[in-house]
Amino acid sequence: MAMLNGVHHVAYRCKNAKQTVEWYQKYLDANFILAIAENEVPSTKEPDPYMHIFIDIGGGNVLAFFELPTKADMIAPSDANTPAWTQHLALKTDSLDTMLKVKARMQADGIEVIGPTDHTIFKSIYFRDPSGHRLELAVDTATPEMDRALEQVKWDMLNEWDRTKKAPTHARWMHDGSGRVS
Repeated sequence: MAMLNGVHHVAYRCKNAKQTVEWYQKYLDANFILAIAENEVPSTKEPDPYMHIFIDIGGGNVLAFFELPTKADMIAPSDANTPAWTQHLALKTDSLDTMLKVKARMQADGIEVIGPTDHTIFKSIYFRDPSGHRLELAVDTATPEMDRALEQVKWDMLNEWDRTKKAPTHARWMHDGSGRVS
């Protein structure tokens, strides 16, 4: 039996809890499911008021945010040594059509959206929420043949990367434009 049984929730800081709930509802049809507010942190007993909101993002997955009014304003959602494109939350959607509708709705409201980007095994768009967190909306496009090919080379690729710190070419077909498993 596996020790882990899924993700209970993923938590981030937000600038404004109400604005965050409304944004996720408007653009991603995500349901606001719970709010917890305390004047003391339960785990550390630190006196620090917060609003903790929980948003259902489908499939039994929950995204949570903390609004922390006594802390200095958020500067960036990631550390200064990590490129802005690196840390992000990728959310699944059911179709390319749904993804493009979300993109159009965001762009109509002036939200910058990158993509769709074709990653061969999925297509995605990238955007930021009101607190600056980078999000990706993705739709799977892999074939069973692609999944099998990637399964077969994953350890070889990881071991080569660990030795060389250069991109292995075992799955070059993903990025050479052919999309054909060699």
